[in-house]
Amino acid sequence: MKHSQTVSSRKPLRGVERPRREFLKNLASAGCGATVGAYALSVARSAHAAGHAEIKIGMIGCGGRCTGAAAQALSTGPDVKLVAMTDIFENRARASLANLKKQFPEQVLVDEDHLFIGFDGFTKVIQCADAVLIACASKFHPMYMEAAIEAGRHVFVEKPHGIDPVGARRTQRACDLAKEKGLSVISGLQSRYDFCFQETIKRIHDGAIGDVVAIQTMFLRGPYQLVGRDPKLTETQYQFSNWYHFCWLSGDDVVQSLVHNVDRVAWVLQEQRPIWCFGLGGRSASFGEVFGDMYDHHTVVYEYPNGVHVYALCRTQANTYGNYNDLIFGTKGRCNLFAGRIEGEVNWRYTARRNDAHREVQQVFMDSIRKGEPVNSGHYMASSTMVAVLGQLACYCGKELTYEQVSKSEFQFGPPPEESNFDTPPPVLPDATGNYPLPKPGITEFKI
Repeated sequence: MKHSQTVSSRKPLRGVERPRREFLKNLASAGCGATVGAYALSVARSAHAAGHAEIKIGMIGCGGRCTGAAAQALSTGPDVKLVAMTDIFENRARASLANLKKQFPEQVLVDEDHLFIGFDGFTKVIQCADAVLIACASKFHPMYMEAAIEAGRHVFVEKPHGIDPVGARRTQRACDLAKEKGLSVISGLQSRYDFCFQETIKRIHDGAIGDVVAIQTMFLRGPYQLVGRDPKLTETQYQFSNWYHFCWLSGDDVVQSLVHNVDRVAWVLQEQRPIWCFGLGGRSASFGEVFGDMYDHHTVVYEYPNGVHVYALCRTQANTYGNYNDLIFGTKGRCNLFAGRIEGEVNWRYTARRNDAHREVQQVFMDSIRKGEPVNSGHYMASSTMVAVLGQLACYCGKELTYEQVSKSEFQFGPPPEESNFDTPPPVLPDATGNYPLPKPGITEFKI
């Protein structure tokens, strides 16, 4: 967003070739003991071919989600070793390291020389690891995964896979490159690894509720991780510390939360994409600087081919009704997805073992490396992100938008990730009340 608080379209660096060249130059000089070319080939082609080598993982981001993903990866076997970590905040990196070291003392091998602090730390982690786990300010997810894949590393990347059309397309290109290189790239859209969801959606695809005609999908909860201002931080540093609540770093809550729901919708509808949508959103209950410049409620109505309508809702307000479910309505019945229940002409309920889908993601990821059988989530991770971006922008501008229109747009939030750091002038500033201005549907100008 510009300093005037209008949301702008800013073109990315042409082909991002300059940042790529700089990345490869930096990677070649990083100190983890192998040249880029030779090490990339060894990882992509021969790591774990004999079934007994260690899997060296690195963390890009040391917040709760990346720490959790690392713990889940380490829990898949003693052959997994954490060898490098990076974050832009030292206290967060050290807290994560202490947490993981306590849980996995024999598998966490990160020493002082491999705990990297700063915006260039991702290049050093990539150099040290066979596989990287990426979960940080979401603006950077596409850039970091692209860099890791170009260097020949396997990648787990948390959702969302971009916060705008430019980022989502970058993710798709990176996934395509991973397929060419024979590398695993796996998504943090963990619903696809939930055993109950897998069996239930299989039955929907087999016709248990007939043709799907409508879906109600919800991500309703209280506010997510609010970070108070540390007076020692600059305005930009504060926004990075509380990144979830600033749309130039997070993309807002449709992209952050409802992306899980629209990904399950895509799965149910056999990877169809919506034709168009409209949305409503704003802020009614969450005021103060900790809430940044994000809305606290959104409703998006998508229309899919064959006239299927999807009513998607998300909210982040305290002391309100919570629900994460998907209700799927068909010509012969209905499905409560989270309950694993189908009612109508066919009555059925899932009764087998429920699993932790987050951990299952890491089990599949580590096993793909052990077996030399790459897994690639590229067939859904970028497109589901683009559907969420479509819904978010529809809420912001107050106008109907098409998937084709947004998927080709050069719109992006704030400066490109290559130009975003603690020296970046804050794209948004609080007013006299301490609140940050919000996009105003029908008033704030968008170039989409």
